[in-house]
Amino acid sequence: MQELEALLARLESGQMPLDDLLGAYQRATALLTFCRSRLDAVEQQIQIVDGSQTRPWEPGT
Repeated sequence: MQELEALLARLESGQMPLDDLLGAYQRATALLTFCRSRLDAVEQQIQIVDGSQTRPWEPGT
């Protein structure tokens, strides 16, 4: 997640050469896909632990 945030900051700065920009975009896309898959896996585990009842996740509960 930290690497993704750092890449996004660099992308948004507008100070990267085009070749670096394309590489950073591809890496950010790969990291985002990885993070989403991990989040999906954790949500599935929460549903299993919660008796497979689907309800919105509430932080701190």
